Amino acid sequence: MKPLLKSSRLDQVGMTASIACAIHCAALPFLITTLPLWGLSFLAHSWVEVSMICLSLFIGTWSLSRSYPKHQKLLPVVVLVLGFALIGCGHYLIDDLEAILIPLGGFTIAAAHFINWRYTRSCSHK
Repeated sequence: MKPLLKSSRLDQVGMTASIACAIHCAALPFLITTLPLWGLSFLAHSWVEVSMICLSLFIGTWSLSRSYPKHQKLLPVVVLVLGFALIGCGHYLIDDLEAILIPLGGFTIAAAHFINWRYTRSCSHK
């Protein structure tokens, strides 16, 4: 029986979610004044950002934990932790660089999924 959510599919979903989060965080400061005109003011609420971060964390840990036994490489895990560290620093430690660190963290998380996906595809055993 094939697993419902394979690691490679989770990595693809994780890359998409992380990139969407990064774009959201990078573009929101520029678009925040026009969101009410489009009926999208809910995107400026903090629960949207927290939801995206939690979704990325859930997908990232699930995907990497399922594929690590196959390829046994720590690089995707290190890159994933670095991405969340960048997001955390942007939110809680370095307010002046928030607009740079948070999108960079999102793209770093997407890179972790990409690296994990490449490692998983290159494995010769299941």
